[in-house]
Amino acid sequence: MPQKLVKVTPSKLATWADCPRRYRMAYLDRPAPARGGAWAHSTLGAVVHNALRALFDLPAERRTPDRAAALVVKNWKSDGFRDGEQAAAQREKAIGWVTDYVAELDTSIDPVGVERWVSTPTSRIVAEGRVDRIDLRAGELVIVDYKTGRHALTVDDARGSQALALYALAARRTLRRPCNRVELHHLPTRSVAVWEHTKESLDRHLARAEEAADELNLAADTLAAGGDPEVLFPPNPGRQCSWCDFRRHCAEGQAAAPDLDPWAALTP
Repeated sequence: MPQKLVKVTPSKLATWADCPRRYRMAYLDRPAPARGGAWAHSTLGAVVHNALRALFDLPAERRTPDRAAALVVKNWKSDGFRDGEQAAAQREKAIGWVTDYVAELDTSIDPVGVERWVSTPTSRIVAEGRVDRIDLRAGELVIVDYKTGRHALTVDDARGSQALALYALAARRTLRRPCNRVELHHLPTRSVAVWEHTKESLDRHLARAEEAADELNLAADTLAAGGDPEVLFPPNPGRQCSWCDFRRHCAEGQAAAPDLDPWAALTP
């Protein structure tokens, strides 16, 4: 019998690499354990993504900086912020980011995809995921990923991103065009980190993804057959445990890192 292909997304692979226990709680346990509350920085990032997605749903002549600012306001949520004052200040910051970004962007050109789901099978996995934006430039696809975190990003971040590499491979298959260039657009600093993949660099990312998929699939199958979840999905305690949505269910994580306020990752 042919081997069943394992479906993976960059998020699944990242969760497995970060902490097998968190992977089990997020994707396998039923009913799933209750998650923690909203993080303000996640809310902020989601609002920016939603505003930019809505902007490209409009006709080209309406994709103006002022309209982009209005879409931030329309999509705004206050989940995870300390209070109304902090939420209002961060909303103004998001408006500034999006306004400046759109002012420098050629919005007359329609992207090939916005929040586009792409997928590709290999001999061992089906790699799939949703891409923020896919441009078509000089006959080739370009993967664009929006970022709103506190720190500027570098070429190494773009080169080392497994998610961007898998998106490039999946976009090739889904849209039937070459795709080697990946970009991280960091709105707070108005910077773009770019990497041009080669066949060899994409193959390396794919090999690591397939290896991880084999591991997580074997662990899941063994768990379903009655295996010990604590052995198959051990915790990986560290500083990242402060941010874990399942922190309340993990004694090792609570001991490894302190509790943080939901707004701790916001820029001052």
